[in-house]
Amino acid sequence: MKIISWNVNGVRAVMKKNFLEFLLTEEPDVLCLQEVKISENSKNDAKLDFPGYTEYWNCAKRPGYSGTAILVREGLIQPIKIKNGFGQDRFDDEGRTQIAEFADFYLVNCYFPNANSELSRLDYKLDFNRDLQKHLKSLEKKKPIVICGDFNVAHLPVDLARPKENVGSAGFTPEECAWMTSFLADGFIDSYREVNGDKIQYTWWSYRASARPRNVGWRIDYFCTSKKLLKKIKDAYILDKVIGSDHCPVGIEIK
Repeated sequence: MKIISWNVNGVRAVMKKNFLEFLLTEEPDVLCLQEVKISENSKNDAKLDFPGYTEYWNCAKRPGYSGTAILVREGLIQPIKIKNGFGQDRFDDEGRTQIAEFADFYLVNCYFPNANSELSRLDYKLDFNRDLQKHLKSLEKKKPIVICGDFNVAHLPVDLARPKENVGSAGFTPEECAWMTSFLADGFIDSYREVNGDKIQYTWWSYRASARPRNVGWRIDYFCTSKKLLKKIKDAYILDKVIGSDHCPVGIEIK
């Protein structure tokens, strides 16, 4: 099974930037999108069409903000069910989480909160992280977990181009990095690092100062899985040549 995750920073915007060509070229079995930035009403008005895929949306209550979506290739076994959110309104209202149950695992599509430049949402983010982690461990008692999306944290210095200059910045605070360490210690693996070691690639670049052409980036988009799935991971990769958003897609292939 080939699963790709991409923070598209606005689904209507990325549709104007060869998104359908990307979908046709990569042919993922499942595509998880974050930051779709579209309301239910706007989505219907936009008449979005993804040929060959069944769509599952989780729009935020606030129009044009956050939101996630899962596209599943037709002809593939569809999810047994998909749940939007994990039972806490203050997080679920922002459309950040989708939980798709397949026969052998749960696939969690997640857009983690950004702590913001002044760290005004750091406490909110840490609460989200901890409560989601608790929920995932509860689900894991039934089936292993695959969680993907924009985690909004560069876990280690190797995960961003300028770690010294960014210590304490949103996405690289001691608190966020410590949570990621604790999350991995709680029975999850960072699939990209397991497959690629200390290889340097990034998944997000600021729009400022020509950061992407100079590859001054951060790796903040992940596929993490339960440890018991490690032997089933065929590949984990970053598609950093794909443009259309300030993020690039990341992918995983599972036997």
